[in-house]
Amino acid sequence: MVGVQFVDSLEEDSMADVKIEVRGNGPLRVTGPIELVDQQGKAYSIPEGQWVSMCRCGASANKPFCDGGHRDAGFEGPSEAH
Repeated sequence: MVGVQFVDSLEEDSMADVKIEVRGNGPLRVTGPIELVDQQGKAYSIPEGQWVSMCRCGASANKPFCDGGHRDAGFEGPSEAH
């Protein structure tokens, strides 16, 4: 699998509360706490229990965040991870 690294164990509590949900025909919903850093080094902090939708269709005008553009673009994507 490209871009994915599997590990045997994580440090205690290192990602215990982070959740990434694949939404059918839509974005990835990431529930914090997380810190997202873009290519320019700008950091976005998502507090514990709050979520952000990440574009996976390419149609968002607000990348890397979802703006609902997948609906108008007719994006079809699976809801299960492979």
